[in-house]
Amino acid sequence: MSQPFIPEFNRLSHDAARNKLLACCGARWWSEQLATRRPYANMEEFHTVADQVFDQMSHDDWLEAIGSHPRIGDLESLKMKFAGNKQWSSGEQSSVAMAEDDVLRQLKLGNDAYFEKFGYTFVVCATGKSADEMLQILEGRLQNEPDTEIDIAAAEQRKITHLRIDKLAANAN
Repeated sequence: MSQPFIPEFNRLSHDAARNKLLACCGARWWSEQLATRRPYANMEEFHTVADQVFDQMSHDDWLEAIGSHPRIGDLESLKMKFAGNKQWSSGEQSSVAMAEDDVLRQLKLGNDAYFEKFGYTFVVCATGKSADEMLQILEGRLQNEPDTEIDIAAAEQRKITHLRIDKLAANAN
């Protein structure tokens, strides 16, 4: 990861920085906090502060972050997703695009059942996972209690956000 991103990010207007951060994580409070806490010395500090802010997020903040994701397996949602993270979501879920129709149908049904049970979108850090693996993870997580599941979903959101921060930095150079 090249470091020129940090000085450039530190020089952005508050609104521009916040908007770039919203492409990494859909929680407005999180992006506002990270934009406000600038300047950052390096990427390590940026990631550390991101985690510190995650640790302070409310249940509603987590739901907002998770709600910004398209449903895995719902490729129409991906196409309609706003430009800020559409490319990233598509790349993160690229194995889904190559999946068999049957697996996609099962993912859609599983996502629907998940949303019905928990009230929010199933989120998993899909990078490097096949559609079959994501389906197995989804089916396993459907067995969780709501209090357990929100913690797992939040941990997955953290992983996704850290990957997106790195992509933001890589794409800036």
